[in-house]
Amino acid sequence: MQLDAKNIGFRYGKSPWLFKGINFSMQPGEVVGLKGPSGTGKTTLCRILAGYEKPLEGKVTLGGKALPEIGYHPVQMVFQHPEKAVNPRWKMGKTLKEGGRPDDDLLARLGIQQEWLERLPNELSGGELQRFCVARALGPGTRFLIADEMTTMLDAITQAQIWHAVLHLAEKRKMGILVVSHDAKLMNRLCDRVIEL
Repeated sequence: MQLDAKNIGFRYGKSPWLFKGINFSMQPGEVVGLKGPSGTGKTTLCRILAGYEKPLEGKVTLGGKALPEIGYHPVQMVFQHPEKAVNPRWKMGKTLKEGGRPDDDLLARLGIQQEWLERLPNELSGGELQRFCVARALGPGTRFLIADEMTTMLDAITQAQIWHAVLHLAEKRKMGILVVSHDAKLMNRLCDRVIEL
């Protein structure tokens, strides 16, 4: 099912339009890069695609139909700062169940150790916590993944391990990925094409 953004426009309050008339499509299994200077609204656009914000103009559709407002959202997003994306009082095993518990193969590919499931977020490093955020976003209902500076804060080895796991699963499931990054080398290595906001 194709993901379409049609004439998307957004602004905060009465401030100038952050962006207006945004149109693009993504195919299943496609890896697309999104770049642009800071402040152009890349993260806001990602939040609209993932259902966290509503556009003031235009619409987002999947397979020609509006995205669901309740239940599991087929467009999932992984943020740059994992500590802001999890409930600090939940153990990591419970956090994973939000997206439908991923299989053990994915957890192993992401380097998640079984004993970490009993830990709280503050008992994990940033890299360990981000692995959980990625695993949670890759539930069985995910059709498109948005990676908003997903591995920017991580060391090179952790970055490589996470991307290897994500791309393996994307190929297996024909899942589309939108990559937001200031790292041109990463974009060139991962993406089938790059669009600019």
